[in-house]
Amino acid sequence: MKIICIGRNYTDHISELNNERPEEPVVFIKPDSAILLKQHPFVIPEFSNEVHHEVEVIVKICKVGKHISQKFAHKYYNEISLGVDFTARDLQTKLKEKGLPWEKAKGFDGSAIIGNFLPKNSFSSLENINFELRNKGEIVQQGNTNLMLWKIDELIAYVSQYFTLKTGDILFTGTPKGVAPVQDGDVLEGFLEGNQVFKVQVK
Repeated sequence: MKIICIGRNYTDHISELNNERPEEPVVFIKPDSAILLKQHPFVIPEFSNEVHHEVEVIVKICKVGKHISQKFAHKYYNEISLGVDFTARDLQTKLKEKGLPWEKAKGFDGSAIIGNFLPKNSFSSLENINFELRNKGEIVQQGNTNLMLWKIDELIAYVSQYFTLKTGDILFTGTPKGVAPVQDGDVLEGFLEGNQVFKVQVK
């Protein structure tokens, strides 16, 4: 399986990092070794002094597809959840300044939290889902899917032009504003319409 991630999909997050608004989705991939194992803490890697949390709505692909039409994209996923795309921001900044790929800053071991999945039909509208990240009980990020520049079905159609989607693949759909460094002792909890889908300690 592969983890396909979308960057710069919320205007407020683009602004907080002083990035340019993209004309089409920004796509990058994390390896499957990036998945943080269940019940394991997130350990801040030694090569970074500034690892940021980025909470995102995620979907799990349920069948193989290539060149998927947007009107049929909804048939390719049945479950939805939240994840965290941990980003070594200091390392990413250095790489971006040199025009180099981001993989070391985005795809390191344990850099992807995958929350517990919920049936997508349990939500009245996938284009109006509230979600939030709490750290030690305080809300640090919150968003709604209606603020996405590109909605889930649009992303699936776009990504499938370049990569064959396979059963079990995970799509990260982008983060809203509020990204910030994590520290030893933090406790991150993700909530999707009030449903807790993950809880992770930071060390």
